Amino acid sequence: MVAKQLSIDGERATGQDVRTQNVMAVSALANVVRTSFGPVGLDKMLVDNIGDVTITNDGATILKLMEVEHPAAKVLVQLAELQDQEVGDGTTSVVLLAAEILKRSNELVNRKIHPTSIINGLRLASKEAIKYVSDVLSVKVETLSKDVFLNAAKTSMASKIIGGESEFFSKLAVDALTRVKTTNVKGEAKYPVKAINILKSHGKSARESMMIEGYAINCTVASQQMPKRIVSAKIAFLDMNLNKQRMPMGVMVTVTDPNQLEAIRDRESDIIKERIQMIIKSGANVILTTKGIDDLCLKYFVEAGAMAVRRCKKEDLKRIAKATGGQVLLTLANMEGGESFEESSLGHADEVTTERIADDECILVKTSALKSASIILRGANTVMLDEMERALHDALCIVKRTLESGTVVAGGGAVEAALSVYLENFATTLGSREQLAIAEYAEALLCIPKILAVNAAKDATELVAKLRAHQHAAQTDASKRHLSNAGLDLVNGKIRNNMEAGVLEPAMSKVKMIKFATEAAITILRIDETIKLNPKEDPGHDDH
Repeated sequence: MVAKQLSIDGERATGQDVRTQNVMAVSALANVVRTSFGPVGLDKMLVDNIGDVTITNDGATILKLMEVEHPAAKVLVQLAELQDQEVGDGTTSVVLLAAEILKRSNELVNRKIHPTSIINGLRLASKEAIKYVSDVLSVKVETLSKDVFLNAAKTSMASKIIGGESEFFSKLAVDALTRVKTTNVKGEAKYPVKAINILKSHGKSARESMMIEGYAINCTVASQQMPKRIVSAKIAFLDMNLNKQRMPMGVMVTVTDPNQLEAIRDRESDIIKERIQMIIKSGANVILTTKGIDDLCLKYFVEAGAMAVRRCKKEDLKRIAKATGGQVLLTLANMEGGESFEESSLGHADEVTTERIADDECILVKTSALKSASIILRGANTVMLDEMERALHDALCIVKRTLESGTVVAGGGAVEAALSVYLENFATTLGSREQLAIAEYAEALLCIPKILAVNAAKDATELVAKLRAHQHAAQTDASKRHLSNAGLDLVNGKIRNNMEAGVLEPAMSKVKMIKFATEAAITILRIDETIKLNPKEDPGHDDH
């Protein structure tokens, strides 16, 4: 359709042109992450405008660092970020599925089927798929062996840099998460991933990474004369400078008597001395601050036998405060206009120690009430350590979801193939236009096992055909029901029972993937016109 001549300062495109452009942009984006998908996927190297190098396999990280300009492709970037926040893993598959659904929907539009009919069909297909996953494919964790959480973590790590050491790291992830278990008001068990602090340290091999009980922060004591270990610690959390008080900029003081000048200097020293004595008098023997502590203040802390740590990260401070029952103070000012330090704002820990880990010293805060854990990663270089951290974070999120939701499904394309067969049969029961959209949706779901097989250098057509045959038998013949867990074995290029092989994913991950991918595809499919305004020129500035 020709762009109508409107009196606007910009370009206007309508109809099929817009849809074709959007589908091309989305497909181009999906092609970038396509080869990084699956346990034998390849990595991407991204170099930003200042030359920082990132080597990663994580879909959300790749898309975020690409700084996409196209508005429709941006929807996919946000989609990957959403999947990352909600589930933690499966960011690549959600993008690939959304792009495939969109491509097939666009072909239907070209065959003169109205977008509204297609959208209704997609919504119906997504609803049926989610219902089928929840009712038929998902398995309760209680019915499986104890290794189910380890297997879920291994499946998540399979495609990452630590895939070769997945046995070791999956144990690390499960141990750390079970340590930070808390129970909320409703009596539900929660596993906060943020309660696990991940530190990175150069040197040694990945296998020498370790978990430490307690919250580790990458800082050291401000003075070597301070104690290195304090038992039954009372911790003060400050977000302020502990420096000698100075006059603010722009304040003028006219002094006629030189003695008065000396008195002003003394008073400046006394102000900070009073503050420190106030903190120590409240019983605090460990002081953590996000800002600096100067030598004058250190002297008072050393005399009092307290441990002071400066330049801590604010998020670490907040986390330790939460775990120990303290609160972070921005100022010592009180409601009366004076200054005071309440004992109630102190946090309590069993012990605070300084430990040497690798070449760095770390402060460890150990509490028995609210558990916390830290994982220290070792590796050859920064690029590798960053990728290890991303992989471990994904695995922690997956284990958390499995522990909290309590249901898992077989991985390796099993769910997608089962849904494809089920939706194809479901489509034939409908006598309306939605039938075509649901049939295309069923085809689109097969892109996941196809890409998995292609990336593993196997014959995708043959493997997917075998997989569909297994799933069809499982759904039509009651005696072959066990075949519903049949998925791909990408190392040997065969079909196997992935539930028994230990290739597991939380059911929630698949449900969210289907939901988000369908919603994103519908959002882009609804667009039938774009108006792009030209940037305004500022008349006040010349080009020179």
